[in-house]
Amino acid sequence: MFYRFPFPSIIFSILLTGSLQAEFFFKTTPIKLTDGFDFPVAPPNAEEYYKSRGFRAGGHLGEDWVADGGSSHSLGQPVYNIGRGVVLLARDIHVAWGNVVVIRHAYLEKNQISFADSLYAHLDHIDVKEGATVERGQKIGSIGNNHGMYPSHLHFEIHKNLNVGVNHTGFSKTLVNYWIPTEFIVKRRLLPGGGRKTTMPITHFDIPSPSSYSARKHRASHGKKSSKINSTRTSSLKKH
Repeated sequence: MFYRFPFPSIIFSILLTGSLQAEFFFKTTPIKLTDGFDFPVAPPNAEEYYKSRGFRAGGHLGEDWVADGGSSHSLGQPVYNIGRGVVLLARDIHVAWGNVVVIRHAYLEKNQISFADSLYAHLDHIDVKEGATVERGQKIGSIGNNHGMYPSHLHFEIHKNLNVGVNHTGFSKTLVNYWIPTEFIVKRRLLPGGGRKTTMPITHFDIPSPSSYSARKHRASHGKKSSKINSTRTSSLKKH
């Protein structure tokens, strides 16, 4: 559920977000602007890692990162926060996500304070707690496989829309709501205003339940032949 201020807070929300893309938030917290962004594996430049799967609007809404040598060399490798921020979500939500961390970042761009959320999923272990302030390059967890569901990799997303969280079905799967992660980082390696104090809106995300996820999967596959289902599942596991 998302909490909203009364109508007069619309002006307050626009000042905080620089746009109308976000909801009207119930809580705020002080934060210092990040001075830039690094990659979530082997920062700053993700050396000895590669993307096994990239971003595709309407489909795969993030990037999958694995260590050189493949998934077998990735399990347990450290995952790092891309820029100073506040941990909004850090827990095992099961379904297709497993252990997931969502961090909100504030940064200065074109003389305007902007916000973005980074998401790190399928983790083997989480090293941060919800509500904590985390620094650029701080270890936040380790690469996992969502309890054996996938080959080991880091699924990594960056959200424009601050309400997305782990709810892919509630928002259009387009660049209106998502950044292409590598492009976002490369364009913002060094930013002005690092350390400047600001106020950050805090979101309470909808968390999908295992039962609702299973129901959606069942509806999506209803009417297909079992051989088709098995083939598709095997293919998706290889790609994910």
